[in-house]
Amino acid sequence: MLAAIFDAALAELDESGYAPLSMASIASRAQVSKASLYRRWPGKAELIIDAVKSSLLDPGEPHQTGTLRGDILNHYRLLVVGLSGPAGKALKGMLSDTLRDPAMAEQFSNRARGRNLAIMRLLAERAADRGELASAAISELRLEAGHNLIRHEWLMKSGIGDEFLVELVDEVVLPLLHAP
Repeated sequence: MLAAIFDAALAELDESGYAPLSMASIASRAQVSKASLYRRWPGKAELIIDAVKSSLLDPGEPHQTGTLRGDILNHYRLLVVGLSGPAGKALKGMLSDTLRDPAMAEQFSNRARGRNLAIMRLLAERAADRGELASAAISELRLEAGHNLIRHEWLMKSGIGDEFLVELVDEVVLPLLHAP
C-alpha cells in the first residue's frame, strides 16, 4: 500500500505540480482514504518528501573501492542516477513551488537532509582509518560541498555527466578534504 501511495503522489506531482496537489487527489489515485494519509503524514509536503526519498536509490552501505576518490565517485554516480529518474523530476517540481514559501523550504530542508552527509562522513572516516585523510579535515561544510555543487548542476542543466563528477571530485572535493 505504501508503494501505491508514493507512486500516486509522484504521479500527481508530475502531472499538476506541487501547488495544486492535494491529499485528496493522492488518496483518490492510490485508492485509499484521505484519513489513512493524514494518520501517517500531517500534510502533502511530508508525504511528497517521503515519496521522493523512497524512490531515490538507497545507497545502503557504500561500496568500498579502496580509495577515497573511488568511494566518493561511486557515491556521486549513484546520486546522479537517482536524480535523473522520476524522483528527480518530482523533486524539481516540488522545489520550484517550495522555494517561494520560506516556511515550506525550511520544512523541506529539515526533513530531506542528512543521508548524503552521513554517507560522506562514513567515506571520510574510512579514508582516515586507512591513513588517506586527516581526521581534522572532516568538517560538515567540506563534506557537503560536493553535494551542493551536484544539486546546483542538476537544477541548472538537463543532465550531469560523468566528466563533471570526475572534475568535481578531483578539483574541488579532494582538495577541500586534504586542505589543512
